[in-house]
Amino acid sequence: MGLLEVKDVGKRFGGLQALSDVNLSVQENTVHAIIGPNGAGKSTLLNCLIGKLIPDTGSVTFQGQSVLGRKPHEINQMGISRIFQTPEIFGDLTVLENVLIPCFAKRDGSFRMHAFETVEAEKDLNEKAVAMLEDVNMQDKLQMQASSLSRGDKRRLEMAMSLVQDPKLLLLDEPTAGMARADTNSTIDLLKEIKEKRDITMAIIEHDMHVVFSLAERITVLAQGTPLVEDTPDNIRDHPKVREAYLGETQQT
Repeated sequence: MGLLEVKDVGKRFGGLQALSDVNLSVQENTVHAIIGPNGAGKSTLLNCLIGKLIPDTGSVTFQGQSVLGRKPHEINQMGISRIFQTPEIFGDLTVLENVLIPCFAKRDGSFRMHAFETVEAEKDLNEKAVAMLEDVNMQDKLQMQASSLSRGDKRRLEMAMSLVQDPKLLLLDEPTAGMARADTNSTIDLLKEIKEKRDITMAIIEHDMHVVFSLAERITVLAQGTPLVEDTPDNIRDHPKVREAYLGETQQT
């Protein structure tokens, strides 16, 4: 059984069947990519995983526990963090303050900044936040206002905000969207470093095949709301069904 198990999930919006009979198993300590052409159901599936949508049919379990019916913050407390397509940061706060906020939330479920029981507690949380920023190479930007960061650094900051909560599963929704190639490559390198350093599983929704083939160990291809094929990157690269789904090519007989 995988860390994350999706079984027979279906979701309809009026007359549109967005997802149908979706089965997915994300194994622990792997990088699993979910790809597909526009309208394949990738975002709908992701929203079912994080509690923004409830499937009409099927089940979603994490470490054997159902996530269905739980609120997004409750799913986060279970050990699932999400990196959004557009970085979700607090622009008016400093880089360090941005990372302290999820530290507070992880500690007691509140977002009370500077509410420390002891001097030692304050020191511990600050040290944890600084160490996390060092891990994403932002130790020289601690007091910068977050809104002034580049797109690539905003992504690094958001990753620090997610990782400081020590998640078991990191869901990444097009983590390189809108980036120049240099920032994309830098993000790929950062994700590789994170994977090497931490006991973490990643599930990535991405349309950039350069990112997918640089990171993924397993790939699931969605087409019209249904899994088309799941395999290793080498086998997916030239799979005839995948080429047909993306390019409209048909097999020659």
